[in-house]
Amino acid sequence: MLWFIGLGISGISELSDSTLSIIKNADIVYLESFTSPISEAEKEQLKGMSNGEFKIAKRWLVEDGNEILDNAKNKETVLISYGDPYIATTHLELKTRAVECNIETKTVHSSSIVSSIIGEAGLHYYKVGKILTIMNDAKSMITPYNTIFDNLLNKAHSVILLEYNEDKSFFLEPHDALSLLLDVEKNQNRKIISLETFVIVASRIGKDDQSIISGKISNLIKKEFGAPPHSIIIPANLHFTELDSLKLVTKCLDEPFDNSASIKSISEQMIEKYVPMVREALEEIKPHYENLKEYEDVLINAKLYIDDAENFLKEGKKEYAVLSIGYADGLVDALRIAKGFDPKM
Repeated sequence: MLWFIGLGISGISELSDSTLSIIKNADIVYLESFTSPISEAEKEQLKGMSNGEFKIAKRWLVEDGNEILDNAKNKETVLISYGDPYIATTHLELKTRAVECNIETKTVHSSSIVSSIIGEAGLHYYKVGKILTIMNDAKSMITPYNTIFDNLLNKAHSVILLEYNEDKSFFLEPHDALSLLLDVEKNQNRKIISLETFVIVASRIGKDDQSIISGKISNLIKKEFGAPPHSIIIPANLHFTELDSLKLVTKCLDEPFDNSASIKSISEQMIEKYVPMVREALEEIKPHYENLKEYEDVLINAKLYIDDAENFLKEGKKEYAVLSIGYADGLVDALRIAKGFDPKM
C-alpha cells in the first residue's frame, strides 16, 4: 500500500485524526521536503507521530522511486508532502508507476498554494492561466516569459512559483524574479512586462505571518518581503469584484488595473510594424513604373494585399493578415529588384 498525504499550506494542523492514524500505524513514512520547505520542528513532530521507520526523502529518492515502490509492495508506506500531493508531477508519476506495479494507492488531498493564493489575493480562480516557475537563471526565462504572454493574451492571471533549492537552502526572492522578467523583456520586446506592470507578491500563505502586497513593479521591486516562501501573480483582466477585493485584502500600493488591456499578439505587432513600411516602400517605387502597363497589375495587387492585411486584422483573421502583408512585401521587393534597388531599403 502506498499513501500520498498532503500537509496542506498550513502544515500538520490541517491533518485530520484519521490521517494522523494512517501516519502513526504505517510501517515506513517518507517526508518529501524538496517541493516546499518544512521546518525542523514539523519534521520532528511528524517523526514523533510515526511508530514505524521515518525517512526524509530527497528529490533524487522520490524521482528514482524504486525504494519507495519496493517497500510499498509489502509494507504500509506513506509519502508526505507539503500542499496537495499531486501538484508535484514527480508524485503523480510515482503513483502511475505504483499502479503499473499493481500496488494499491490511496490519497489524502489537502490545500495547495496554487488554489489558495488566488482566493487569498481576492481573485477568481476560474480565471487562472497556465502555472509557471521562475528559476534563478536568465537563460531559462524565455519559457516563463512566453507563458505570461500567452496568459495575458487569453485574459488569464499568471501564478508564478519561485525557485526553491532544498540542497542549497535557496529561495528566489521576488525582487530578483521581477528583475529577471524586466531583463528578458528588453530582449524580447513584446511590451508585456514593465515597471508599470501591476503585480501581487504573496508570502508565507497559510502561515500566521502571511503577507500579500500588490502594486506596480516599480514600487514592489524596492520592497523586502521577509521570510520565504514567496509567489507572484500577474493579473490580467479584472472583474470589478476582483478590483474591490484586491484593494481590501492586499496591501495595495497602487490602483489595480488590467495588465492584458494593451497586450497585442505577435501577428498584431507584425502587421502594425510592416503595413506602414510596405505601404511607404510601394509609394516610393511606383513613380519608377509610371506608364509601364505590364506592371500595373503587380502594383495594384501589392496595394490590395496591404489593404487585405489591415482588413483581416480588424476581422480577427490574424494569420491571413500576416500572409497578406507577406505577399505585398514580396511583390514590392520584386519591383525594387527589377529596378536595381536594394529590397531591404
